[in-house]
Amino acid sequence: MRAVTWQGKRDIRVDNVPDPVIEQPTDAIIRVTSSGLCGSDLHLYEVFGPFLQPGDVLGHEPMGVVGEVGPEVPTLSVGDRVVVPFGIACGQCFMCRRALYAQCETTQVREHGKGAALFGYTHLYGAIPGAQAEYLRVPMAHFGPQVVRDDGSPDERYLFLSDVLPTAWQGVMQANVQPGDTVAVLGLGPIGQMACRMARYRGAERVLGVDLVPERLALAQRYGVDTVDLSAVDDPAAELIERTSGRGPDAVIDAVGMEAHGTAALEAAQKAVGMLPDAVAGPLMDRVGLDRSAALHTAVKACRRGGAVSLLGVYGGEATPMPLMEMFDRGISLRMGQAHVRRWYPDLLPLVSDDTDPLGVLDLTTHRVGLEEAPQAYDMFQHKRDGAIKVVFAP
Repeated sequence: MRAVTWQGKRDIRVDNVPDPVIEQPTDAIIRVTSSGLCGSDLHLYEVFGPFLQPGDVLGHEPMGVVGEVGPEVPTLSVGDRVVVPFGIACGQCFMCRRALYAQCETTQVREHGKGAALFGYTHLYGAIPGAQAEYLRVPMAHFGPQVVRDDGSPDERYLFLSDVLPTAWQGVMQANVQPGDTVAVLGLGPIGQMACRMARYRGAERVLGVDLVPERLALAQRYGVDTVDLSAVDDPAAELIERTSGRGPDAVIDAVGMEAHGTAALEAAQKAVGMLPDAVAGPLMDRVGLDRSAALHTAVKACRRGGAVSLLGVYGGEATPMPLMEMFDRGISLRMGQAHVRRWYPDLLPLVSDDTDPLGVLDLTTHRVGLEEAPQAYDMFQHKRDGAIKVVFAP
């Protein structure tokens, strides 16, 4: 089959790789009909190279049609249309019984001290072949895949249940958004866009969205977001405080993560580590790695006293400095983590199935391209060219 493979820093290729096969009785094989390109994939493209091997198949946002099921997968049938969570969970262990699926004890990658295995996301998270491919082996298929209506609707109605929607929803829940609140969202990529819409859906009186890409700012404005153009302000935290009567937003959601703009020294340090041999760079990143933390510090400094900061952006630094005195003095609550995807399906399935499309899921994809165009799509998405907000591959 054809698949998107990592070959080195900023070197993505589409290669022939072996077709997946059933390896465990709880596996299924799906024919992928759509697979998203996520902002998290760009961390693999740029920063996480020491934890990848040439030939690793990327991608973690799939949906498709079931082609084969193992003998212990009573929940699926050949021909079912399914969306697949990016995290792999058993549904039965201690953590799963508490709906903490991102910490599943059956698939935890204990060798590296990490949580549940993820599709297409480095050896730290299990080295599971990813979803930017024609076919995908789905472990724990008795629990993970969600059957959706085969009603002729475009994949984008359901595709974002794989990652974008549950991640954004969890971010809003972590922020404890209440009716009447003011919420700031840093980063207006796909997850930031949806976090804005979900905060409004859950009753926030005002949502402020911060970014510097004109197309992202314009899209957020269409959904009633007051935008802050990062390129036009010197201090985004001060700007958010000023726009909220000198108090700061009730909640701030960081949808940017480790590669934030505005931290040139740390960007240089990340690039320097990335140039080291993997045997040196991997342990260095795992023990003393630093993030480009401009967005994180903006979130903490902008949030009102007693408010909440919710981290959705991926962070990987083990030694990233934090303004703890300020956080303690101001009583900031900080919550974070990988999305427990299946936990949020009861909330989200009715919304995506609603023909009125209350979350605007059909208004998110800007580029739908063939798998063979993946190298150009990664480059375009990283450099935010051609109005690229959400790219979807159609294998």
